[in-house]
Formats: sequence, structure tokens, C-alpha cells
Amino acid sequence: MALCLRTSSRSIIHYLKSKMGLLSFSSSSLTHQHHQKPPFTAPTAQNLRDPFANFSTKVNLLSTRRFQSTKVEEQWDSLNHAHHNQVLDFPGGKVAFTPEMRFISESPVERVHCYRVLDDNGQVIMSSKFKQVSEEIAVKMYSDMVTLQTMDSVFYEAQRQGRISFYATTIGEEAINIASAAALTIDDLVFPQYREPGVLLWRGFSLQEFANQCFGNKDDYGKGRQMPIHYGSHKHNYFTVAATIATQIPHAVGAAYSLKMDRKKACVITYFGDGGTSEGDFHAALNFAAVMEVPVIFFCRNNGWAISTPTSDQFRSDGVVVKGPAYGVRSIRVDGNDTLAIYTAVHAAREMAISENRPILIEALTYRVGHHSTSDDSTKYRPVDEIEWWRSARDPVARFRKWIESNGWWCSEDESELRTSVRKQMLHAIQVAEKADKPPIAELFTDVYNVPPSNLCEQEKFLRETMKRHPQDYMPDVPV
Repeated sequence: MALCLRTSSRSIIHYLKSKMGLLSFSSSSLTHQHHQKPPFTAPTAQNLRDPFANFSTKVNLLSTRRFQSTKVEEQWDSLNHAHHNQVLDFPGGKVAFTPEMRFISESPVERVHCYRVLDDNGQVIMSSKFKQVSEEIAVKMYSDMVTLQTMDSVFYEAQRQGRISFYATTIGEEAINIASAAALTIDDLVFPQYREPGVLLWRGFSLQEFANQCFGNKDDYGKGRQMPIHYGSHKHNYFTVAATIATQIPHAVGAAYSLKMDRKKACVITYFGDGGTSEGDFHAALNFAAVMEVPVIFFCRNNGWAISTPTSDQFRSDGVVVKGPAYGVRSIRVDGNDTLAIYTAVHAAREMAISENRPILIEALTYRVGHHSTSDDSTKYRPVDEIEWWRSARDPVARFRKWIESNGWWCSEDESELRTSVRKQMLHAIQVAEKADKPPIAELFTDVYNVPPSNLCEQEKFLRETMKRHPQDYMPDVPV
């Protein structure tokens, strides 16, 4: 048995030498010590066959004998520490092992902070860092925010009068529209949801063009095929709105990949609401963007409600911003009612996206003050007092006005003149759009096939015959 112990000990010593480089560590000294009564149980036959099958046990046994050399003892401790702190070289990076079983908490101790520059009174918060804005840009930003407000008011009234079939406002989210657009360039591609007309407004889309689309006349770029607010403009790099939720998000990633392949110094931005993050398109798009390393900005308007569904019924995570890092996407949370914070965040996101070829996720915390659309009555599912508080205390337009006024760039006279002028222009645009002819019926069947298939031709023929038989059911101003 003593011979067996001696053979096993020699094997262990040889292993330690190879791992620690203990050139001065002699096996004879330890062999001599084995003549004393060993303070451990004799090894099993299995251990004799494979002396390293239970290496950790042997280390503990040997540690009962103190080394006379301090250097050797330190090296021994280093080996023991390394044994418990090994890493796995796994795809994506090295992963450290731990003897502790610890589950990642489903909720952090502290929620992700929200970047802010202006307080509720329109004053710059001390020590805040933000992208400086010139007087010219600041005044244009504010003017477009007021224009967007006025446009929403007039179109909403037109729908209630039965002059257009549908409308959705951006009340409470004007800063998101205008400030994000101001931080981009015309070369950047926009994949909107349906609450970002301010981006088009900033890029030069006229009030008349907005009216033409909402009334679906012959001058509408969509040729009357889309319902109101589904804008699109090739000239302004603004892809046509699709009513299907979140489908634009993976499209944006594909477009960003094409920009990367063409080495363009531009990026893509796509907008969506908190409800859109419950769609598979959102998750697939983030993963796609991270893996392909494309210049795209994911802009989430977390306004608290997906029509009548609150965020508490959408997810249990800390909002949307935490979903980015899970997919390897750099992320930030921003005050969605702070014009300067949004402008700064998007400006920085664009620079990172283009220079580093990486996706960025921005979560803007805001509130949808208006109804989801003209088909909705939000007072049925949320308190009126809550709506009014956000309308008055957190209005992004009023907050930004206080800031430009404090800089001496705006006054009450400017305000009155702007609002009067914009409303007058809007009413005129509606009158013109309303009187314009409708697109001919033939346009319903064009722009898809080079040569229309037989079934489509049959449908067109059937529609024309139906209109002739029942003229009272169709608008008289639609050319047949």
C-alpha cells in the first residue's frame, strides 16, 4: 500500500511541476514525509488507475502538509485560485466560470436613467451636456413644431366634419418628430410608422402635399390607394407608411445593409411605438442589425399606450431600452418631450451608426396626448386628468418655446404671427385638395405588374360594370 501511495504522490508532484514550474520542488522531501502516519484515507483502486480523476480531492489532502518555502506556498495558492476561476473560450468571447449558482434578476435594482437637457420650465439643467443649436436651427425647429400642431388640429377637424375618412395626431410627440429629423441629413433613409409626419415636414414636404394625400386626389403620390396619413416621398427619402405594425423595422435593417455595402456615408432610421416591440419583427430586426453590423437607428416612441393596451400589459422589462443590450445593440433612454435631448441623442447615434457601422436603439419616454386615431376614444381606458396633466405640464412645444425665448430668439409677436399664418395656409391647402379631381379607376390596377394578368383584368372589368349599374353608391367625381 505504501508503494501505491508513493506512486500516486509522484504523479501528482509531476503534474504540479508542469503547471507551476516548481523546478526546486523535490519529490524526495515529500516521499520522506510519507513514512509518517498519513492524515488521510488510502486511495481507491479507481484513483490509482487515474490519479487525476479526483484532482481537487488530492489537492485538499496535500494541503494538510505545510510547505517550508513561502514562494512555493504562494504558487500553490495561485494554482488553487486559477482552478476556481477558469474561463470558457466560447464564440463571442471568453466566459468566466463561477462556483456560485446565481440567476440574473428579472428586474434591476434601479431603472435605466433617462437623458434630459431641459427641465419642465425650459431651463438647461446644470452640468448637462448637449449638442449646441444655432438660432436659425432652433427657430426652424420650433416653427415646425407649431406647424405640426396646427396641421393636426385642422386635419382632425376636417375628419370630424366628414371631409376626410381618417386621421391620427402627433399631439405630445412633436419634439420626437422635429428634433430627430433635425439631427439627420436628407441622405438618411426614413422608415416611419404612422406618427412621424413631422420628419417629412422638416425635410420640405409642403402642407399642400400633406392635404393631397389625406384627400386622396390625383396629385397624391400614392394615387389615392392609401388611407389618410400614409405618406411617402421618394424625393425626401421617406418610405411610404404601412399600417401593419412593425413591418418597417426589418425593412430598415435591410436598407441599412445596402448602405453599408455601397459604402454610403448615411444611415437609416426607423420609428415605432412601444406596442411594436411586442411583434417578432422588432426582435428579428435587432438581432439582424447587430449581427450584420449595419448603420441603423431604432427609434421607439414609448408613449405608454398601444391604442388601449398599457405598457404594463406589453412587457415586464424596464421599458424598451434594456432589450437592446440583449441583442448586442448600444442603447439610450431619452426624455421624449425634451427637444434638445432628442436632437443631441439622435445626432450622436447617427455619428456612431455611420462611423462604427453599428445599430443604435433609442427609447423616448413620452405620452400620446391625443386619441390613438379618430376611430378611438382614449377617455374610455385612461383618466382625463392624466391626459390633461401631460397636455399642460409636459407639453414639449411650450417647453422648447421657453428656452428659445430665454435666448432672445422668440417673442409673443412672433408666436401670434406664426400660428395665424400656418392656420391660413392649412385651410387653403385643404380647399385646394378637396376640389382637385380624384385619380381614375384605372390607377387601382397599375404599378404592380408590367403586363396585368388575366384575373386582374377581369376584376377591373367587373368593377367598371358594377359602378355603371349602381352609380348612386359611388362618388360622382371619380373618373371611370
